[in-house]
Amino acid sequence: MANLPVRIAAAGLLLALPLAGGAALAQSAPATISVSAEGDANLVPDMATVSLAVVTDADDTSTAMADNAGAMQKVIAALKEDGIAEKDIQTANFSVSPRYQQVKASDGSMQSEIVGYEVRNALSVKVRDLAKLGAVLDRAVQLGVNSGGGISLSNSDPSAAEDEARREAVANALAKAETLAEAAGVSLGDVLSISEQSSMPSPVMFARSDMMMAKAEGAPPIAAGENTYTITVNMTLAIEQE
Repeated sequence: MANLPVRIAAAGLLLALPLAGGAALAQSAPATISVSAEGDANLVPDMATVSLAVVTDADDTSTAMADNAGAMQKVIAALKEDGIAEKDIQTANFSVSPRYQQVKASDGSMQSEIVGYEVRNALSVKVRDLAKLGAVLDRAVQLGVNSGGGISLSNSDPSAAEDEARREAVANALAKAETLAEAAGVSLGDVLSISEQSSMPSPVMFARSDMMMAKAEGAPPIAAGENTYTITVNMTLAIEQE
């Protein structure tokens, strides 16, 4: 029994050690400055991803699907003839939907009645030669494409532009931290953490009305412009009192 207090005291000492260690760590935690900054770089697009859809209506599903399949087969064949690789043609959506109309029932109430069916088949097509894009769209519309989604003008390899934007963002973040430190009368220490978020260019919309206009007036002009790649950097730096 004489050893019991010693054991209790020893246990108390062991329990106190983590608490004392935690307090020491809290006291030694460095003061910091956290900043965020953006950098961007421009790059001329060299490819496009286009949504092309064929929508057909008929009184029955078999006719609607047969009409749709016939038109889409012609579109796919034309795309391949224009130099679009098979790997760059992918089905993005296929649906069969009934069409309804309101009819008056014998009891005088209005009821929905199926009067036909709509079939929609949409492709996602990558055009790697932008010089061909207008002609590809025009021919697709002539062969039955009557609905379009978006045109996304992109770059096959944007890594160089992203690196340029990344370097600019880091330089801007460091400059901002220097200004804050100078204003606060402290000096900057090591970079403790750094992270980034990227922003991709937005797709250009190409609506159904534009598709129908292309059919009437020929190949639509496509202006490539430039894509802007933006990188946001979040940085935390240690600071020291001067």
